[in-house]
Amino acid sequence: MDAMSKIFLCWLICLAAPVAAAQEGDDLMGDTLRAVVGLRSVVPETARTAGSLGTERRGNGVVIDEDGLVLTIGYLVMEASDVEVTNGDGEYVPAETVAYDFETGFGLVRATQPLGIKALTLGDSSNIQTGDAALVVAHIGPDYLQPAQVVDVREFPGYWEYLLDAAIFTTPPFQGFGGAALIDTYGALVGIGSLILRNAREGENPAPGNMFVPVNLLKPILDSLIANGRSGRESRPWLGLYTEMDRGHLFVQRVASGGPADSAEVRPDDIILGVEDEDVNGMADFLRKVWATGPAGVPVRISILREGRVLEITVDSADRYDWLKLNPGSRYSAML
Repeated sequence: MDAMSKIFLCWLICLAAPVAAAQEGDDLMGDTLRAVVGLRSVVPETARTAGSLGTERRGNGVVIDEDGLVLTIGYLVMEASDVEVTNGDGEYVPAETVAYDFETGFGLVRATQPLGIKALTLGDSSNIQTGDAALVVAHIGPDYLQPAQVVDVREFPGYWEYLLDAAIFTTPPFQGFGGAALIDTYGALVGIGSLILRNAREGENPAPGNMFVPVNLLKPILDSLIANGRSGRESRPWLGLYTEMDRGHLFVQRVASGGPADSAEVRPDDIILGVEDEDVNGMADFLRKVWATGPAGVPVRISILREGRVLEITVDSADRYDWLKLNPGSRYSAML
């Protein structure tokens, strides 16, 4: 028996015990698979993210309440003018965007008609540890179900000014990852698929895999997201920088067109040295130092190296939600 077969067997055995006691006779596996729905969206060509993420996006979502609320990864619905999800018969039905949270990366949509699908329970992602067996479930694609192993729980800095303190990493790689469900051995949802990457496992034996956003990040903000379309937290300063680490240096890969850094004439290939006279040590440290300067709108002074010269540039930060071009006719944009 190979390693993945052992993981899958472990998952099934662990799942069987609580199910037999608590849900005798229920088709838990069937309910789990049905709760993961297909999702597709259309984004206007004028949207800020149309060039990088496309105007037609497809992925997955997970039904998390009995009224058709679907949790997904936010980039699938960000700036979308039209959204659809699949119902219990596998047919696409209209949905509306409820919320997008840049800090966590989650998106919420709600079907405008009954789905006929039982909601999946939110698990406790803080219990997930390296070595745990899990199951990745998607609605679309030929390999919609795949056993997985958690190979790390660690910090994840994203080049788009995004940072998770404890992202979940699994192997082997799963192709239909966008909005896919990570299911623990109790049959509960513990993560939402975000990325496929080469270094899910780092160190001496690196391995490719996926990154999942832990569902515990959703719990404290869920009510506010449903009611207001936003988390209720103060927006962090956004610079509109896309960065990458190379040979120990933090480079500007590109700048968001019309964003704060673009207006301040920060350029691709600039090397970021510091924030407010403090040296930066990597992408995560850079983001934390920027966010420590105050709320969105605060001026942020960054030190950069350009063509052998050190420059001090003040970037008037912004709220990223104000930069995005949201659908003017949607309930979501009215909230924002």
